[in-house]
Amino acid sequence: MGAPSQRATRQAGQATVEWVGLCLVISLLLAGLLAAMGANLPGSVLARTIALRLLCAASLSSTCGESGDLVAAYGPDLAGAVERNAPRIVYETGMGALPVDFRSCRNLVCGSGPDSGPVWQSDTGEPTVAFVHVVDFRTALARTESAGRGYDCTGERAGDLYVQYWLYYSDSSWWGGVEHHDDDWEGMQVRISPDGTDSRATSHNGYSYDAGPLNWPSDAGVTHSAAWGPSTGKLFVSGGTHAGHVHENRHLSFRRVGRSGADVGVDAYAMARGKRPPERLPQRLTVPPVHTRWTPASRLVLIPIETLGTGALATRFAISPPWQKPVYRDPEDQRT
Repeated sequence: MGAPSQRATRQAGQATVEWVGLCLVISLLLAGLLAAMGANLPGSVLARTIALRLLCAASLSSTCGESGDLVAAYGPDLAGAVERNAPRIVYETGMGALPVDFRSCRNLVCGSGPDSGPVWQSDTGEPTVAFVHVVDFRTALARTESAGRGYDCTGERAGDLYVQYWLYYSDSSWWGGVEHHDDDWEGMQVRISPDGTDSRATSHNGYSYDAGPLNWPSDAGVTHSAAWGPSTGKLFVSGGTHAGHVHENRHLSFRRVGRSGADVGVDAYAMARGKRPPERLPQRLTVPPVHTRWTPASRLVLIPIETLGTGALATRFAISPPWQKPVYRDPEDQRT
């Protein structure tokens, strides 16, 4: 009786392997079909997610882990672009707020963390989060699909890929707390075109690239600015308002200026004696600002807005969330 029992066990095991293999083949075909037909099909995001999870369970996909939701929403190509262009977030000195997931945290207790050093988790364990949104105008098919969703694909937008990173904070305050409102959505955009990669960041009612007085009218909402510039891979966040910029000007170094003046005097003395100047002048009289608190891009949890459920999208905020902003469908819009 022992032999038939062993044979039955082997047959059952073989059937299980064959069944798993069949499921994986179907998953591969489903994932490929959805990638070919685009994301307009009803339930396509859910179907992609299920197919990806089956492949991950069998270790047949290199896009598992935290990238899984990105791949399910956008496919491997766009998911890679989202990850590569995620910014390193640099916070203003003394700032304690962190961008978090509004579905689990909407107050300062869970939305604040250490005030110095690398930080990617709040004091209560909430991870730093960026909600992402992709607008693809690179091909005729992509533009047709985007236009079907109500996006503006005309003019200079054609041929470009836009990736938006939106950060949620539990509140916003400025002027020493005189002005305040609950909830705050700020972020940055990356524009990838055949000519290169540009970026810009939200200020208040407009966009900014550099920090400084020239950007104050945009911060105050007096003017609107397109503010595109070469991408730096960084997002600089201001305390209180959380307004941002993607490029920070270097600061004048009095030490370097003083050294330069001393070297000029030495050079003048050498020239007067007929000797060649020592050429010790510093190449720059400025230095980059010191940053004491930041979130590495690799530790930023990226959540596609396209995967949020109807309940999350119906959440009420004191200000408009990204999916209700004009720039969500027209990435060249200058309002935030």
